[in-house]
Amino acid sequence: MQKLQSMPNAAAETPLPYGRQSISEEDIQAVVTALRSDWLTCGPRIEGFETRFAAMTGAKHAIAMNSATSALHVAMLVAGVGCGDHVITTPNTFLASANCAAFTGATPDFADIDPVSYNLAPAALEKAWGAGAKAVVAVDYAGQPCDMPSLYEIAHQRGAVVIEDACHAVGGGFEHHGRLWKLGGHPWADMTVFSFHPVKTMTTGEGGMLVTDNDLWAERARRLRAHGVERRTFIGLGAEDDQALSERGPWYHEMRELGYNYRITDIQCALGISQLSRLDAFIERRRVIVARYNDAFAGISWMVRPGLCAPASRKHISWHLYTLQIDFEALGKTRTRVMGELRQKGVQTQVLYIPVHLQPWYRSTYGYAPGKCPVAENFYKHALSLPLYSAMTDGEVDRVINAVEELAERVQQ
Repeated sequence: MQKLQSMPNAAAETPLPYGRQSISEEDIQAVVTALRSDWLTCGPRIEGFETRFAAMTGAKHAIAMNSATSALHVAMLVAGVGCGDHVITTPNTFLASANCAAFTGATPDFADIDPVSYNLAPAALEKAWGAGAKAVVAVDYAGQPCDMPSLYEIAHQRGAVVIEDACHAVGGGFEHHGRLWKLGGHPWADMTVFSFHPVKTMTTGEGGMLVTDNDLWAERARRLRAHGVERRTFIGLGAEDDQALSERGPWYHEMRELGYNYRITDIQCALGISQLSRLDAFIERRRVIVARYNDAFAGISWMVRPGLCAPASRKHISWHLYTLQIDFEALGKTRTRVMGELRQKGVQTQVLYIPVHLQPWYRSTYGYAPGKCPVAENFYKHALSLPLYSAMTDGEVDRVINAVEELAERVQQ
């Protein structure tokens, strides 16, 4: 393979992170304008961000919250998930995809992943199905969409709700029967959740979004993010209202149910609106970097590049992670040593993810053990994610490629 020009003094530079935000002067000005306005929270920029985001996905409703974890929790609640129910998800994800079920008193359960896409496998979902399964959380790992039509058919035939965790996949989509469907706007998920954490494709600092076409669920989600308070309709307390409560001015509100403080701020949404205007550019840059990695690493025998979904959908992937599977035994080094050597060359890597069912709390609480999801467990043993973010320069991409190729050269010698 052709050797790229080496990057001098790479080790002396700050290591490239595996992910990071891209902030422009326009983003900064948008936040400054919000800070100088009358509204820092509960103001018009929240609705403005929601409206623009709903239009981008094609969904009827978008409800912004202070994190994607909050949005997943609320999705569980509006779907009626609670004690005695089971929620099936993938073990190859961040903890929140499963924790959101435990928050409600339900039991999080896991089905194995597809060995190519690393997403929840439809056949494994069918095999893992049991009594009490109320919902499925399908995670679009690394930005690649799940096989949502197949997962939806399995779940809905059994009366379960489908929640798509698209936290890795803002702005992505897939083709089905010749038509492009945007994530959040297709008919094979009842709700979809997105993340705006700084390492994601776009950011609000911290933040998340729940999208749905269900009017009642959207109304309840808005109420639950704000302490269960309803200000638009006044039911009243009945004939026994005392004199003070019978007078209902503009201050009047009713707590209809126990909710949470999951509100997002106008400051964050000002950043979100600005970032959303550049989302297409963010996604395209990530695709260019992934293509360069794939070309550069094509001839390395001890690694497997990220598997791809159906060919027609590949051009619509919103890449969040670039995760290799590395045969560390063939390389003659542990993963920890490889990560250390790459860091010395100015390249920081990450392991994403430790299978959730093998986390200590899940083992002790539900009795899960190795062997439950063998494909995901094998994937974890070999997984290593390289830097991928839209602000990476061509020179920084070269630095990553050179560092990995030098590992390969040592094996070949």
